[in-house]
Amino acid sequence: MSVSIPEGLLDEWELVAGDERWHGTRSLVLPVTTRQGRAAALKIALPDDESEHEHIALQRWQGNGAVLLLRADPSRRALLLERLDRDDLVDVWDLEACEIVGSLYGRLHVPPMPQLRDQSSYVARWVGALQRDAATVPVPRRLVDQAIGLARDLCREPASAVLHGDLHYENVLCGERDGDPQWLAIDPKPTNGDPHYELEPMLRNRFEEYLLPGAVGSVRDGIRRRFHALVDAAGFDESRARDWAVVRSVLNAHWAHEEAVRTGRRPTADEREHVTACITIAKAVQD
Repeated sequence: MSVSIPEGLLDEWELVAGDERWHGTRSLVLPVTTRQGRAAALKIALPDDESEHEHIALQRWQGNGAVLLLRADPSRRALLLERLDRDDLVDVWDLEACEIVGSLYGRLHVPPMPQLRDQSSYVARWVGALQRDAATVPVPRRLVDQAIGLARDLCREPASAVLHGDLHYENVLCGERDGDPQWLAIDPKPTNGDPHYELEPMLRNRFEEYLLPGAVGSVRDGIRRRFHALVDAAGFDESRARDWAVVRSVLNAHWAHEEAVRTGRRPTADEREHVTACITIAKAVQD
């Protein structure tokens, strides 16, 4: 399904669109200028549960650690945002990037909001599917059983914060606050949950860099360096962060398996590599 600009929206909001279009997996972003001459970005998203409450979290953060929301029309999935630089954390040294993201957690993890769903409700559903496929998912059974047990224990506790839900290298852009450059989060998939849930994408993304000839130490060493950089910068409990990293890694591996089964085919090479990466992370954070 393609994303398009709702008819009449540009005129209604008095926006002048630029020539560029930035396409995400489920969204379209275009640079615009407001009637007052402010550079902004108009984001149109396809409807889904994950992004349904994006505007609520952005409104709550009010630009503190995240892109500033200028205007929203939830019924049309339209957000008018401050325009940030296109520079993200993909080319930033991974440990420095982990420190940056770790420092953002504390600004984004505000008290839970009644409008948001609990992350534990999603995790419970995913764990149920994992348990159903426990005998066939290509993950060591001890890891599967461990992830199921940890998830159930973790989800028994009440949510303590608003989560970004998808904070990784590409979802942090450079902006400005009080005249100084700052890294700011974009594209939240907000829920209420445990802040320690957030870390796993920073371990999994840019996985290929663990394997580069110039990498220091083993893949395990690289994963653990990122893990500890995140935990230290955020002031997280190491044990709890480790448990969530195991749970999310195994769930991610299962999703790849589930997609291949759903479409009636063998896993692709990319899916097999993804599963291997997930297993490697789950082992590395606790070895």
